[in-house]
Amino acid sequence: MTGSLVMLADLIRRLEMPVRISLIQASSYRGGMKSGDLTVQDHMMLDIRGREVLLIDDIFDTGKTLVHVTQLLEQLGPASVKTAVFLNKLGQSVVSAKPDYVVFEIPNEFVVGYGLDYSDLYRNLPFVGVLEESDLQKHANIEH
Repeated sequence: MTGSLVMLADLIRRLEMPVRISLIQASSYRGGMKSGDLTVQDHMMLDIRGREVLLIDDIFDTGKTLVHVTQLLEQLGPASVKTAVFLNKLGQSVVSAKPDYVVFEIPNEFVVGYGLDYSDLYRNLPFVGVLEESDLQKHANIEH
């Protein structure tokens, strides 16, 4: 959930309570714009047994990643698991679950910036933007 690091950094600076941070890397995009098989790397995760957990993700698209990781966390015995996403992409969900907290809702566009990437680029943009076809063509020329 690398794309949520910018949101995480902004959020924790606003909290006035003790906070423990644990990282999980979950990804279904491999350098492109289409979702593929989900991989989860949770080797850096702390013990969450009996704790209140807020799972943060960058974007709620199909919802599969958030549902899968939530189920994984619930098996570890937390007191509760709530979910927060930076962006909710409207009309794309294929699951019945919804995030508990959403910062912004967006149309079905592939966006980058504020932690979100395309081929590991653009995460550093201080805004969220849609890649134009000319941007994608530049990347296609560079990668070949």
